[in-house]
Amino acid sequence: MTQLSKRFDTFDALCPSDLEIAEGEFVVIVGPSGCGKSTLLRLIAGLEEPSGGQVFIDGRDVTDVAPAQRGLAMVFQSYALYPHLTVEENIAFPLKVQRFGKTEVRARVAAAAEALDLAPLLKRRPAALSGGQRQRVSIARAIVREPRVLLLDEPLSNLDAELRVRMRHEFARLHGRLGATMIYVTHDQLEAMTLANRIVVMSEGRIEQVGAPLELYAAPATLAVARAIGSPGMNLIPAIIDAADEQGVTLRLPEDKTLRAHVRAAADRVGEPVTVGLRPEHLVADAEGPLGGEVELFERLGPLSFAHLGARGGIGTVVAQLPGDRQVTLGETLRFSLPPSQVHVFDAQGQALARLSP
Repeated sequence: MTQLSKRFDTFDALCPSDLEIAEGEFVVIVGPSGCGKSTLLRLIAGLEEPSGGQVFIDGRDVTDVAPAQRGLAMVFQSYALYPHLTVEENIAFPLKVQRFGKTEVRARVAAAAEALDLAPLLKRRPAALSGGQRQRVSIARAIVREPRVLLLDEPLSNLDAELRVRMRHEFARLHGRLGATMIYVTHDQLEAMTLANRIVVMSEGRIEQVGAPLELYAAPATLAVARAIGSPGMNLIPAIIDAADEQGVTLRLPEDKTLRAHVRAAADRVGEPVTVGLRPEHLVADAEGPLGGEVELFERLGPLSFAHLGARGGIGTVVAQLPGDRQVTLGETLRFSLPPSQVHVFDAQGQALARLSP
């Protein structure tokens, strides 16, 4: 898509945006509610008319082409199955509408059912299925048309936690089997990190960054990306650039503590307010470290634990990752430092300062 945009009266749901998706990719669009991710998906599908820009599929301009003629299939948050039809009849429905022959319908339904482990359920009606099974039927109904692109709009949001994990595995397995291009919208960064070849992070109608999951995790280009990717999230602390040289910058934190960061900044930026970003796993126990506080919450998660240090002196709550066997008591004071190479710095506009090469 090139310079694709959507405006509702005075509100820009999608600012002019460019995005290219390769054949066979699994791309996940992630962002908070209202960021424009579902609008983008609906524009690709042809369910919304763009205010500007173009959509291309296989090199063909489909901006003014009807949704049914774009060679796409879409799976919604709601399963939208026909309750009076069996699983087999639900899957076959779009083929019958397009007047496929009976032999072709049976062959395609059988192939879709096999791909999604639905063969034993073909004679059941939706009321006799679990939530995960219903979602698989809705996916089968989409792929039976053999679309060039499969669009998925928050397909797991109606499922409980256990089913969500199971269906994430199903989607990954399905993509491996079909090799189809998939564009998947979610607000859940765990789904994005586990499923995507590439992630598109959106905020306030803009595409903030596009890249592989670990690339976005290790080098967020903006504050919006830093907030969107990672669980627990990145610690974000206000600071001032205290000094800048060829080896990086010195940052002054609340409580008059200082921290070094291997980022590039001109000398005239000294005194500028910035936001420091720190991943919980990069904090290193250090009795003299610049970051610390009393433990207000301690989460044991088996091999790992997370200590939530209380807000003091304007730093805010800091989350630190610890070994699973580390013994910590509530109210205990812990302090941490971290390597300068692992410190992220964002300017007042939310843009990341360039990191120095190792």
